[in-house]
Amino acid sequence: LRAGHAGSCSLEFDLATNLVGQPLVRQQVIKGLREFLENPNPVKPLVMSFHGSTGTGKTYVSSMLIRYLFQRGLQSPYVHHFSPIVHFPHAELIEQYKESLKRWVQGNLTNCGRSAFLFDEMDKMHPGLIDVITPFLGPSWVVYGTNYRKAIFIFISNAGGEQINNVTLALWHARKDREEISLQDLEPAISKAVFENPQSGFWKSGIINEHLIDFVVPFLPLKHHHVKQCVISELVQQGLEVRPGVVQEVADSILYFPEEEKLFSSTGCKTVASRISFFF
Repeated sequence: LRAGHAGSCSLEFDLATNLVGQPLVRQQVIKGLREFLENPNPVKPLVMSFHGSTGTGKTYVSSMLIRYLFQRGLQSPYVHHFSPIVHFPHAELIEQYKESLKRWVQGNLTNCGRSAFLFDEMDKMHPGLIDVITPFLGPSWVVYGTNYRKAIFIFISNAGGEQINNVTLALWHARKDREEISLQDLEPAISKAVFENPQSGFWKSGIINEHLIDFVVPFLPLKHHHVKQCVISELVQQGLEVRPGVVQEVADSILYFPEEEKLFSSTGCKTVASRISFFF
């Protein structure tokens, strides 16, 4: 594991430089990480839940965060990445999945207390499955004989994305700039869409009932100028020439919503890389 304080400073710089259009995310992630890493005896693991629609940066931020904490990033033996489609595809095997997930988390925490667990696409997770890790997330001192309070859990979900987009749009109509949106503006909508939704992996979960998520992190929809920033960084990353005409054309080729105002990108920055190839 890398040195905590240096990590959070350089992470702050990296988020400020490379993460497009997500001031709330920057603020929440840095606050959560800094408080957690500076505490030699945290009372519970750090639990964050990322919400937003496709292409807004959820996976990007989680991998950036992991890269700062672990020298080998996502390749580190102390980082564990779960996807419901890959690891838990069959609803009829849920009891088996519960048992193996519990054993996996327990075994790896016994091996290294400072482990990280990423749960992708929580909106596709079978309801009830995630509950088996509830005992690892709370403030009890020892669970199953393991001291686990230095672990980090990150949940990633598209659930709540539509509601975040609707709130952002409503506030825009009320003349409130996207940059002024606060967590308080978004929390009720996320809560309803994610935690009170029978289709959600968090449905009736002890994780929610026992308030074990420390930071709910909303990712806002991206505007046209944000998409242009993504196009520029992608061109630079691919070693291609940054031509204003190309930047404009790629950004214009993406669908925007709502139909009338065309304010926000329907796919965030997700399709930028593949669209650039048409121009070179």
